[in-house]
Amino acid sequence: MGSWAPDRSLTVVLEANQLLEALQWRYATKSFDASRTIDAGTWSSLEQALVLTASSYGLQPWKFLVVTDAAIRAELRPHSWNQSQITDCSHLVVLLKKRTITAADADRLIQATASARGIEASVLDGYRQMIQVDLIDGPRSQIISQWAANQVYIALGNLLTSAALLGVDTCAIEGFSPADYDRILGLESGDYQSCVVCACGYRSTDDKYASLAKVRYSASDLIEHR
Repeated sequence: MGSWAPDRSLTVVLEANQLLEALQWRYATKSFDASRTIDAGTWSSLEQALVLTASSYGLQPWKFLVVTDAAIRAELRPHSWNQSQITDCSHLVVLLKKRTITAADADRLIQATASARGIEASVLDGYRQMIQVDLIDGPRSQIISQWAANQVYIALGNLLTSAALLGVDTCAIEGFSPADYDRILGLESGDYQSCVVCACGYRSTDDKYASLAKVRYSASDLIEHR
């Protein structure tokens, strides 16, 4: 199978300055317009952006629970510091992390890779062993929950950027009770647990935070070349 390369004509659609403009435009939206809903096509693209997120080893130790049911969101809000974004946004995404990584997870990835690339699974035996030695039997198995959370935050960042490029507002939310979310969402005995939340939709015209200057340290402070 040939390797994929980006179509350079895509720069006609998205110039470098447009990327920076989108990132300057986005902010942690505090007040959503509850009357506005993200259209199905745009939301489908954002879901696919989540699916396409990179992860260590390609293991994808996550699930993305999209909550649009008003009753469920009303139940979640008191366990989210009563933040209005929970109930007023268009789509609420609860990003879940895998509780542990097992041999079955490694096998699933190997089989999926072999199928996608048209090769025998045995070709990937060495890669399968790397996962076993590192995440299943190695020292990182003792901190696997944190490792999985690190992967989920990659997905969160991808969602924030992808949404900005499509003109969709977002607010990443850590101010919530994962245990209560797990209880309400029926996750307590499952393989996945709540990790972080992202509200998606469109900003309210009276959200004062939309016009505040973005506070970022300078590139010279944060980026070093060697």
